[in-house]
Amino acid sequence: MTGADGNSANARFAEEIRDWLADNLVGEFAQLRGLGGPGREHEAYEERLAWDRHLAAAGWTCLGWPREYGGRAATLEQQVIFHQEYARANAPARVSHIGEELLGPTLMAFGTDAQKRRFLPGIKAVRELWCQGYSEPGAGSDLAAVSTTARLDGDGWSINGQKVWTSLAHVADWCFVVARTEPGSKRHHGLSYLLVPMKQPGVQVRPILQLTETSEFNEVFFDNARTSADLVVGAVGDGWRIAMGTLTFERGVSTLGQQIGFARELQEIVELAERNGAASDPVIRDKLTRAWIGLRVMRAHAARTLANVDAGTGAGEASVAKLLWANWHRGLGELAMEVLGAPGLLAADAPENGRLSELQRLYLFSRADTIYGGSNEVQRNILAERVLGLPREARP
Repeated sequence: MTGADGNSANARFAEEIRDWLADNLVGEFAQLRGLGGPGREHEAYEERLAWDRHLAAAGWTCLGWPREYGGRAATLEQQVIFHQEYARANAPARVSHIGEELLGPTLMAFGTDAQKRRFLPGIKAVRELWCQGYSEPGAGSDLAAVSTTARLDGDGWSINGQKVWTSLAHVADWCFVVARTEPGSKRHHGLSYLLVPMKQPGVQVRPILQLTETSEFNEVFFDNARTSADLVVGAVGDGWRIAMGTLTFERGVSTLGQQIGFARELQEIVELAERNGAASDPVIRDKLTRAWIGLRVMRAHAARTLANVDAGTGAGEASVAKLLWANWHRGLGELAMEVLGAPGLLAADAPENGRLSELQRLYLFSRADTIYGGSNEVQRNILAERVLGLPREARP
């Protein structure tokens, strides 16, 4: 929607969101402002889950989904507006984003009618939470190298193998798992995309202790775990295509809201530099300026990428976006430590709040930004091979 009428409608939509957040981020929910997110998923988890369900009851989840699936059929512009207003209100990080932003769109694009009826309402209402079973110890970001197997046994699949770096697996009800269903197959051939219940004897979840002293990532072990024969998304053996479809949904409109969070972190570092005198150092002042410019570049690229996605054009821009924000945010963590100076090397003696300050946690967690969600190496290979047409990297 463009033009004067579209601008007016978008302004009303933004006002509606601001008013609702102002009216609802009160009472018990007021204490949740700014909590959660990468490296901080442990913060007030049950309370944030209750907030997510409160959002769902008011119709503020799955905005871009078609109305037939319970969404509001919001335009791309409206979805961006929602994420921006949500971030500006410092509302708590969502706990249901994997189901809402990844699996839900995947099912709408590739799932059967029965799968849509079974799972989409639970995602919309935040009754069922999901995790993503992609990475493995021997595969890393190379999804085609997965070795987890699934064998059709009677009326269901028997699944064996291990996944790692599985975000929020310890609280998930279901996992979408890429597994090898054709014995002896290689690379992206013979893979299938399965929907697997997590609450069963054949699934073991082990939290991974991170540098941030939190454990939102997990190892997941499947030992003859079971799922129904009909819980394959797409055709058996077509899992690579479905998995790639999921990844296209991973870098959506929420990126602009994410950047408001980044801007808040940068502002905190700038204010600290002004308080402790670091801003008088011309090198640090230059780095702060460059960080501000980098944030503006990210925003411009994200807006262009989303416009191209909406128009059905563009190639490789999601990979460029991932490289931009991951490298910028990792650099921001390093800049935070420079501004903190020597005190940044010491952990605080405040166990009730965790021993790390917010900026220390930013530095430690952002070390992983260039790895998770598709490593820098993988993104550069995508750009080289699929956009520039360069020869494929040699693979074993």
